[in-house]
Amino acid sequence: MRQIFAGLPWWVKWIAVPLLALFVFGGVITSILGALIGLVFKLLVFVALVGGLVFVVKKFTGAGSGAKSSSTDW
Repeated sequence: MRQIFAGLPWWVKWIAVPLLALFVFGGVITSILGALIGLVFKLLVFVALVGGLVFVVKKFTGAGSGAKSSSTDW
């Protein structure tokens, strides 16, 4: 591989080849990044919804208002 790039100018190695790689594999890269960002967003929404559910349940059941509770309550 080094022998192929040995006689080429620097701009071919460092500019043209990466641009070609982005052009060819750009759709794959963007779809993978989009899937990862979507997964992280869905995970954050899930955590927020679970936190909100726990907050609402504790608020309306009185478990967080100083009521005596033990592990045998449920």
